[in-house]
Amino acid sequence: MTQQQPAHTFQWRLGDTGPAVAEIRFKLGLLGLLPAVDSTVGAQLASAGSLFDPLVDAAVRYFQQQRGLTADGIVGPETYRHLNEARWQLGDRVLSHVVGNLQVGDDVAQLQQRLLDMGFTPGQVDGIFGPTTAQALSEFQRNMGLYADGTLGPATFTVLARLARTVVGGAPHVMRETEMLLRSGASLPGKVIVIDPGHGGEDPGVLAHGHSEAAIVWDIATRLEGRLTALGVRTYLTRNAEHGGDEVQRAQFANATDANLMLSLHLDGHHNPQASGASSYYYGDESRGRWSHTGKQFAGLLQRELVARCGVGDNRSHARTWTLLRSTRMAAVRLELGYLTNPEDAMRLLSPQMRAQAVEAIAVAVQRLYLPPEEDAPTGVLHLPADIRSS
Repeated sequence: MTQQQPAHTFQWRLGDTGPAVAEIRFKLGLLGLLPAVDSTVGAQLASAGSLFDPLVDAAVRYFQQQRGLTADGIVGPETYRHLNEARWQLGDRVLSHVVGNLQVGDDVAQLQQRLLDMGFTPGQVDGIFGPTTAQALSEFQRNMGLYADGTLGPATFTVLARLARTVVGGAPHVMRETEMLLRSGASLPGKVIVIDPGHGGEDPGVLAHGHSEAAIVWDIATRLEGRLTALGVRTYLTRNAEHGGDEVQRAQFANATDANLMLSLHLDGHHNPQASGASSYYYGDESRGRWSHTGKQFAGLLQRELVARCGVGDNRSHARTWTLLRSTRMAAVRLELGYLTNPEDAMRLLSPQMRAQAVEAIAVAVQRLYLPPEEDAPTGVLHLPADIRSS
């Protein structure tokens, strides 16, 4: 799988040494995944002899698996960010919304989950203290007779800690997201979708058989833009044919559009040419009960329609906590259309007919997401008008 990373990023892996590795070992020790180190942290962090050995590799892979990351044993920006966030527990620090410098961490996610369980609406449980979380916290404070400043300080935390959950089980966010989908209506005109062609610019993505991931997904994205526009959907592309941008920038762009959905298009690659098939990813850390219900539903519909209409292998849908999926306020899905490194997948991906089929599969999945259960059609059956403006 090809995870898009910003240029000039850092990565540490098995066999590396140095102060950064010492810091990684220290953070893993704080989380109980390695033997705890003593208090002479400064000396350890300055040590050039700290080794990324098999024990560290195993601990990193376990941590990545538990956090919904790619379990490759490599500490890149995503894994490093999660290592930093995992050290915070609710009550460790004052939490507030600071524009341009949002607080992130497990303590924020714990606060969001507590607010959600009590009937407030902090938004997605993503560990990011944004304006929606601040508003929900302010509402909680008003209900408790506290000063409603949207800040989790000592007084608010004391009240929050005293309130035990009275209802156990269930998923309040599932009911709310389902209700929001129904309220938005089945009609596609008026919906807003951000299409993200992966990579681009100086980042070509996967290169194989004389073709690049960035160029192929750009062509599919522009075809999809035209198809959805014909159906009355307002679309935005996160990049043009020449320029890219990292996942943080793309998420910020998507959030500024106030879109209903975001779809990020990618191709997979692997050193084993036998690896093949399509897969889809949505925001989720299901081991801790956090996921986007709409994102999961959309990913499943995309996966099934793509497999049924294009004949690609089914690698199923998976929850991940990658930056783009996590940082968007709307439901977002990353769709891997196949392996460019696999000869059969590559042949499909280079076929104009397959690209047209993939676009239709995506358009149908969008429509099915908004259809009430009694009006939905089986996978591979639903047909959409060529152009709603002429129907």
